[in-house]
Amino acid sequence: MVTVYDVPAWDLIKETASILKEEYPSISPPPGSRFWKTGVHKEHQPTQEDWWYIRCAAILRKLYIYGPVGVSRLRSAYGGRKRRGVKPEHFTKGSGAIIRRALQQLEAAGLVEKTENRGRRITSEGRSLLDRIAYKVSLRLKKEMPEIKSYL
Repeated sequence: MVTVYDVPAWDLIKETASILKEEYPSISPPPGSRFWKTGVHKEHQPTQEDWWYIRCAAILRKLYIYGPVGVSRLRSAYGGRKRRGVKPEHFTKGSGAIIRRALQQLEAAGLVEKTENRGRRITSEGRSLLDRIAYKVSLRLKKEMPEIKSYL
């Protein structure tokens, strides 16, 4: 059986983002989100039109792989180096408000649930959704690149 671990992350995230956009009306970008930066280390807002769905799909994948995860650990995962002019760069965390709202929307869709004092984890519905998407991606990759059949 093909799982999330067996397919390339970016292919899985792109496919999941398109499914979240089409099939889950509770997941949508908040008003004004196209003007938000994703962290203090960024200079500009995201340039992709569907960046919200991509972030939600990436968070869903991280919850699948790393188990119960809180907002703080996800902020560290989406952080980066902040440029400080002539001073040395430092690591800063990503935006907690974006991650929190994405988790709340995924929770409303029934793909994520809260755990007691451990953050959030993926539900069985979310796990099966990602497994189905991973299988679909693996079939597409086998068709496009027959030389990688032995890996999938």
